[in-house]
Amino acid sequence: MGVDYSEIITIEPGKRSGKPCIRGLRITVSDVLDYLASGMTAEQILKDFPELTEEDLRACFAFAADRERRLAVIP
Repeated sequence: MGVDYSEIITIEPGKRSGKPCIRGLRITVSDVLDYLASGMTAEQILKDFPELTEEDLRACFAFAADRERRLAVIP
């Protein structure tokens, strides 16, 4: 069972060009994923962005996983 990110990940047309953000903040899901891909740990992200919580990070992972599952494979 995945994390219910529906109350955490928000999309507002006028904020960050409509990219999925965390709780209406200006931090996007892709920002968090980029930080992780660059080698930052979850602990480092939470230290650098004290407004984020572990639940926010889990919501980012769940959102990204859900989006990945919905990608159509075109042969």
